[in-house]
Parts: sequence; structure tokens; C-alpha cells
Amino acid sequence: MIAFSSVNFLLGPITLGLAVLMLIPCGVAWYTDSPDLIPFIKSDVLTAVFALVLMLSRRGKLSQLRVRDMFLLTTLSWLIVCGFGALPFVFSHTVAGFTNAVFESVSAATTTGATILTGLDELPKDILLWRSMMQWIGGIGIVALGAAVLPFLRIGGMRLFHTESSDLSDKALPHTRRILMRLLAIYVGLSVACCAAYMAVGMNFFDAVNHSMTTMSTGGFSTHDASFAYFDSTAIELVAVFFMLAASIPFMIYLPLLAGKAIHVFDDGQVRSMLGSYFIVTVLLTFWLVLTHQQGGGSAFRESMFNVVSIATTTGYVSTDYTAWGTFSIMTFFFLTYIGGCSGSTAGGIKIFRFKIAFVMLRENIQRLLHPNAVISRSVQGRVLSDEIVGSVMAFSLAFACSVGVIAMILAANGNDFMTSFSGAATAMANVGPGIGDSIGPVSNFAALSDGSKWILCFGMLLGRLEIFTLLVLLTPAFWRI
Repeated sequence: MIAFSSVNFLLGPITLGLAVLMLIPCGVAWYTDSPDLIPFIKSDVLTAVFALVLMLSRRGKLSQLRVRDMFLLTTLSWLIVCGFGALPFVFSHTVAGFTNAVFESVSAATTTGATILTGLDELPKDILLWRSMMQWIGGIGIVALGAAVLPFLRIGGMRLFHTESSDLSDKALPHTRRILMRLLAIYVGLSVACCAAYMAVGMNFFDAVNHSMTTMSTGGFSTHDASFAYFDSTAIELVAVFFMLAASIPFMIYLPLLAGKAIHVFDDGQVRSMLGSYFIVTVLLTFWLVLTHQQGGGSAFRESMFNVVSIATTTGYVSTDYTAWGTFSIMTFFFLTYIGGCSGSTAGGIKIFRFKIAFVMLRENIQRLLHPNAVISRSVQGRVLSDEIVGSVMAFSLAFACSVGVIAMILAANGNDFMTSFSGAATAMANVGPGIGDSIGPVSNFAALSDGSKWILCFGMLLGRLEIFTLLVLLTPAFWRI
């Protein structure tokens, strides 16, 4: 039986935290004499009241959370953040319609970065700040999800990274809380460092604050319609590349920093594979741009590096319309949509470690064809690949592919063209942001899509962010049986 009382009580502090953070853009709205002050006050009061209702719903002693409770708690946490995070958009006049408000909120909380807003340069600072903060909140939620929850729930092969911090038993909980607080400190520290670096290379304070939050969350929301093309600065792009990569590395790697110890980033196989694959694609696109006489060597490498890192880490910033580089470029960026970063980072996508496992299994199958009776060991990151982990990765990959296909078919049934439907489904599931095509490409947004298309994309964004099974398991009748 699901411990509803415990789940509701634990959702209370999450909702209350959202209400507290909502005071920041509320203060900005007051300081700038924005018409959004009243909408923010309404949103904050409703969020705080709901949080108190949840916390007061506790009856008796809290029950120990089981796996079934964690599935429900995780999904409801994201739904509550998305729902109450949408209230400022609903009450404000800057977002037209309830569907658009929810879409913007879901895209922010899942760090997807797909937007329906235009005229960002003219929007009130409070709204711009809130959507950036929503991505930043989603980013720390993702770090916690990958470090503690998903390995515990054995989803998508994440059991490979099971540690004490992903054990929610009574004995391990204090250690889990300590690890999560340290990860939060790392996340805040890197965000502050990113903000300082942006300011040092020419960004104003407001832009630096917003972009540091959306960089570290690999969310990609910008305060300008032109995204990073607005700045036209090599130095700013280099800072963005560095911190996008930093956000795509497992945050557990940074923990020794808090003890004053050195970290060894390149000792991690995931990191080496991630950086190597990004570099190879960057070089290929650089050669393509030079050989097709579109850009010179230096410019080609700069544009390729920034946009490859941005899309592959699922951040979604753009510095140019890379779809204008030709069909080879379009196909390259489409496949980059799926890659993502490392597990335990803020990046979305399929994740590097799953590709590593897939290559290990491919190599094993080839070897078995040549040597049927050979005993072949399977390992990744120095850890043995059990049949459970391999099966979990295979199930995740199949579910991911099927989900993209089904969502694409529904989008097509809603009247969207093939490229919009397919790339829209992929970018939602991988939490990237920009799609391919005229409607949702890197220099466009999602405003022109129908309400039905936006709702199915919202579902896709949540599905991808929660690693598919966390959400799908709630849709099965067996989950609700006592």
C-alpha cells in the first residue's frame, strides 16, 4: 500500500521551497515597478498555502518510504514544480494562454529549453529571471535524481552507479542527506563561478545571472531572442562551453573539492568518452564548413565547437543557424540530440554510459560469433555489467525509441510536417530544446504549434526527464493495486 501521508508531507517542503524562491522575482518586480508584481504575489501565496496544506496533512508517524512510494514522490515533485511554477506565467500578461504557460514551465523545470516566448529582449526582468530560476531548480533536482533516486529504483541501468547515497534505508539516510547537501553546495558554487566568469568577459550582471543558471542546468534559456548570437563574443562562448561541459560531468566527481582535495576528471571513462565524441564531431563539422567554403578554419571551429557542445549536452544555446550549413550538418545535429552528457550530471539525452554499455555488448557479440565457447568478461567504469544492468539499459533504449516514435506520430496527426514531428519528439524526450526545421529550428520557437502538440510535447519532456520508467510505471494498473 502506498504511504500517501508520508508522500504528501515530503512534497510540502519542496513546494514551500518553490514559494520561497518565488520571492526573488517578486522582489525584482517590486523594484522595477513591473505590472507582474501582483501576479507573482498571487502565485507565491497559492504555492505557500498549498505547501502548508501538504505538511499539515501528516497523520501519525511517517512511514518508511518503499520503492513504490519513491516512484510516486519523484513524479509528483516534478508535476508540482511544473504546475506551481507556471502560475506567474498564467497570471502575467506576458504569456498568452494556459497551455503556453504550462509549456514554458514544463520546458523550464525539465531543463529542455524549448520556448513559446518571443521578444525576450523586451520582456520584464522578473519573468526572464523566473524562467531561468525554474531551469536552475530543475537542474539541482536532476542531480539529486541521478545521484540518489534512479540508482535506488534500478532504472535504465543506473544501478551501475549505486552508492550509499542512493540507498534510502534508515541506516543510509543521514549519509544520503549529507551527500545531497554537498552536491547542492557544488552546484551553487559552480553557478556563482559561471556568473563571475560571464561578467569578467563582458556580460552585464542581469544577463550573467540568468545565463549562469541556465548554463549550469544545461537548460539553455536566454534573455535574448538571438541567444548567444546576440553577444557575438568568442570569449563569452568559450566560458559557456567550459561550464556546459562542467555541468555535463558527474557531480560526484566534484565532491573532493569540498575537502580541499584535487579532482581527477579524466580518470572517469564517461568523461573521456564524452569529450572525445564531442571533439570528433566538432572536427568533422569544421572540415565540412571549410571544404564547402562556408567559413574559414578559425570561424568554422568556433561555431562548430559551441553548437556541438550546446546541443550534445542538451543545453540548447545557439550562436548561428546551423541548419543552414547543409544536409550533413542537419543530420549531425539531429543525432547529437540523442547523446546527452554523463549520468549524475544535469544533462539530458540517452547518456554516455548507455552508449558505452551498448558498444561493450556489440563487441561481445562479435567476439562470440568468432569464438562461441570463449568466456568474455563485461565491464564498464571498472564495474562488472550484470545481466540486470544490461537488460535495464536495453529496456530503456527500446522505451526511448518507442516513445519518440509514438510522440512523433501523434505530432504528425496534429498536422505537423515530418521534420517538425520527428525532431520535436526527439528534442522533447532528450530535453534539448531546439529542433530541426522551419517551425522549431534553432532560430525559431514552439509558439506556432497547436495546443494539442504542446501538451504531447510537455508529456514527452517529463517522460524524458524522469528517465521514462519513473513516469510510465504510474500509468500501469499494477502500480495502484494494494
